[in-house]
Order: sequence, then structure tokens, then C-alpha cells
Amino acid sequence: MDDREAETEVQLVRRCARGEHAAFDELYRRTAPWLATRLRRRCSDDEVVAEVLQETYLAVWRSAGSFTGTAQSGATGWIWTIAARRLVDAFRHRARAAELPAAIAAEAPAPAAEDEVLAGRVEADLLRALHTLAPEVRRVLQAMVLDGLSVRDTSALLGVPESTVKMRARMARIRLREALS
Repeated sequence: MDDREAETEVQLVRRCARGEHAAFDELYRRTAPWLATRLRRRCSDDEVVAEVLQETYLAVWRSAGSFTGTAQSGATGWIWTIAARRLVDAFRHRARAAELPAAIAAEAPAPAAEDEVLAGRVEADLLRALHTLAPEVRRVLQAMVLDGLSVRDTSALLGVPESTVKMRARMARIRLREALS
């Protein structure tokens, strides 16, 4: 393994913050295929995925100096958080652009379920059940379910121990199951 491969993503982000283009190229080479795959699981439109990838890495380059991650938390959770937010923004923008007059909208097919969830259109029962959860539990649920983060990345994102993330995720499942039954 050469020195380039031994360098962590965290170190690469820190080098990007110093304006090192080679570090950015390497970070992109390592993370873009993984990120594109995760985005494609949530959006089947390749044009939107490409746009979100571009906006994500532009944001990574611009905000690398504000990255506060550690070697334990990694940079992938940070990058995924940026990408997930950009994807939600793209869905919202697409939804606003697609608003049609009532007569045309009545004939339009129903949007895909994933698009509805990402755009914030959740059925009333689920929405009520989500609002019964404590805010810190809802944040864990959002990070793990909607953003698709791992326990480790959720822990880094929220700044709480992994055991706390696991406990809150379990609590959320139990409370949602009770509220929806």
C-alpha cells in the first residue's frame, strides 16, 4: 500500500481545506463511486444524481475548512450528510418546478413513494407518530432511516456515543410501533 492509500479521508479533507487539489482528486476518487451508488438507491434519475454529486463535491471543496470530524468519525458521514441535503433540495426544486394547473395535475400519475417521503409528504398517522418522539430520537431516526447513515456516522454527525445512537434507534422503533398499532 503506498502513502496515498494509507491516508484517511479525514486527512484528505484537511488537505482540501488547505487548497490542495491533489487531495481533493483523491478524496473524489475514493468516495464518488460509493456516494453515487447511495444516491441512485434513492433516486433513479441519473441527471439528478449527477447534479447532486457535482453540488456535493463543490460544497466539500468550499466547506472543507469547517469540517470538524475526527479519525474515528470519518469524513464519509459528513460527505453523505451534504449529499443527502442536496438530494432533498433537488426533490423539492423538482416538485416546485412540476407544479401544474389543477386540471393537468388531476391527470398526472401519483409520484413515487420515495419522492413523497423525501419531499416531506408523510401520511398523517406517521407524521403524528413521529411528532410524539423526543427531538433527539427523531434526529437519530432521520439520520439512520432517511439519510441512510450507519450507527458510526450518525454518532459522529450528532456528537453522541454509538451506544446512545443504538438506544435511541431502538426506542424510536418501539414508540413508532406502539403509536401506529
